[in-house]
Amino acid sequence: QVLSLPIVVIVHGNQDNNAKATVLWDNAFSEIDRVPFVVAERVPWEKMCDTLNLKFMAEVQTTKGLLKEHYFFLAQKIFNDHSASLEDFQSRSVSWAQFNKEILPGRGFTFWQWFDGVLDLTKRCLKSYWSDRLIIGFISKQYVCKLLSTEPDGTFLLRFSDSEIGGVTIAHVIRGKDGSSQVENIQPFSAKDLSIRSLGDRIRDLGQLRNLYPNTPKDQAFGSHYNSEWVGAE
Repeated sequence: QVLSLPIVVIVHGNQDNNAKATVLWDNAFSEIDRVPFVVAERVPWEKMCDTLNLKFMAEVQTTKGLLKEHYFFLAQKIFNDHSASLEDFQSRSVSWAQFNKEILPGRGFTFWQWFDGVLDLTKRCLKSYWSDRLIIGFISKQYVCKLLSTEPDGTFLLRFSDSEIGGVTIAHVIRGKDGSSQVENIQPFSAKDLSIRSLGDRIRDLGQLRNLYPNTPKDQAFGSHYNSEWVGAE
């Protein structure tokens, strides 16, 4: 008799997401000498950060992991708390319910369902962009507005959609002649969208996008990701 890694049996593909959540939680947080099937109901947030980072790097097959500011955004999301500091979150614990049972406020999905969608999208379509640090990704729409509102016209950045599972959106600043600024978010691109036309080529197509935040010309940032048949076609 030997103990195996955790196994979940499912009868339909729509159970796959929950099964992955169960396996991840069990694998990361169960004690080796535990009573069978007994897993912690709550775990330290710092441990959860390590687990999400290892999962992200393994799934996407990248050496570029999550950063401190990414963890801060993820903590705000999973705890539904936008007033706490980064240090405040470090002393908290997160429950299985917060991870994959409770629906995120104003959404139709759990934290894990959203994060798993980001994983899948990045793995399938965005690996090279993420590895080149061209995508901030884990950042709130409110903080994007704060960052971009003082930037020149056409400054943009890429973030994972809050409202859709597995979507990446482009936020960019439009500055009026009177100096006023407005930050717009382009409709999120899904894996299906990006399989039809790559993110790099879509960015190249959009003339209103000029500099990747904070100040890198878009052709310099994304030039190596343009489809060669389009380079120099103008």
